[in-house]
Amino acid sequence: MAVIAGSLGIMSYLHLAGVLTDGSPPFRSSDAGIAEAVIGVVLLAGALAVWRIPDRARPAALAAIGFALVGFVVGISITAASGAAVDIAYHATVLPILAVTMVLLLRSRRLITHG
Repeated sequence: MAVIAGSLGIMSYLHLAGVLTDGSPPFRSSDAGIAEAVIGVVLLAGALAVWRIPDRARPAALAAIGFALVGFVVGISITAASGAAVDIAYHATVLPILAVTMVLLLRSRRLITHG
């Protein structure tokens, strides 16, 4: 979750700074940057919960991943319609990672932590 949150931070910055602006309506670079920042903060909060309170963090992790999945599904539907190649590739890469993470969390009874 923390790695994906970091990648969302980078993508958010690139969109808000105007570096990534390709794509046609309904895609808007500033909207993408804000959405990525929000999803990134939620995932970071979930990752921090796992790190700080691993015995009780499963619900927080599930909620964070679920929120990110919904956000990515909405995001890929917008970017696919707009033809923004970098954004489509990013969503297509991260969406399966989020889905697998959700399945693993749902199938596990507890979080596995190290240390």
